[in-house]
Amino acid sequence: MFGEGFDTAMSGMDHHIVPFVVSAVDGGPVISSALHAGHLVRESLRPYLALGEEARRREEDPHTDVIADVGVPLVRVAASRFEVDMNRPRDRAIYRDPEDAWGLRVWEPGLPSDEVAASLRLYDLFYDRVEALLCRTVASHGAAVVIDVHSYNHRRRGAEAADDPELSPEVNLGTGTLDHERWRPAVERFMRDLTVAGLEVGENVRFQGGHFAAWAHERFSGDVAVLAVEFKKTFMDEWTGEADRTHITRLRRALAATVPALRESLGRP
Repeated sequence: MFGEGFDTAMSGMDHHIVPFVVSAVDGGPVISSALHAGHLVRESLRPYLALGEEARRREEDPHTDVIADVGVPLVRVAASRFEVDMNRPRDRAIYRDPEDAWGLRVWEPGLPSDEVAASLRLYDLFYDRVEALLCRTVASHGAAVVIDVHSYNHRRRGAEAADDPELSPEVNLGTGTLDHERWRPAVERFMRDLTVAGLEVGENVRFQGGHFAAWAHERFSGDVAVLAVEFKKTFMDEWTGEADRTHITRLRRALAATVPALRESLGRP
């Protein structure tokens, strides 16, 4: 299980949480992930944070771990993306400048280099463990599909100012780095299943997938497909943080309904 021996691996890093875990369910060829669901920042970093709680939460992906909990192994990152972003390349995983973080100043001047190094060790450990998980899955099942769940803000200009709906589908499926020759039928079935569940789905309309997907596709070639699913934050108020639990449940059930067909695409019942 992901996370075994983790406290030992993280000793000396002054981390107050287990920064990422995988849920204890039976393994299979389909995995889900919620890389930006976390809000926690380790104690030693907090004196250097310039960004307040509300602003951090607005740019995180709260509740995506609940949406992604669809009865398959779930990789959940509890550490905030503002501590270290697992969905960016290593040299951009720490938001050093406002342009890295939607114009927000994340850190006070003088963030110590040893704190940056500690965050990057967490990043490296995450990718080492995910690589091991995917290696085991591919060895056991021949291939793997990761449903990588995120969310996106669509009212950046204000609480009542929504973005252009033509460029803001309820679900944006990012497949920019996917091996389309190998995975196109599975992608089309996945989108169709979400549509049948009553969701508006667009492919690569707003996002094409992040570094996590690009890394997995390069590392495992056609053996791993990462479906980067970005839900528009209609399931919550992105300014107040108030969640619509009924809507979240609806999204989770819609996503869970895609799993049987994804398993079938890998020749697994």
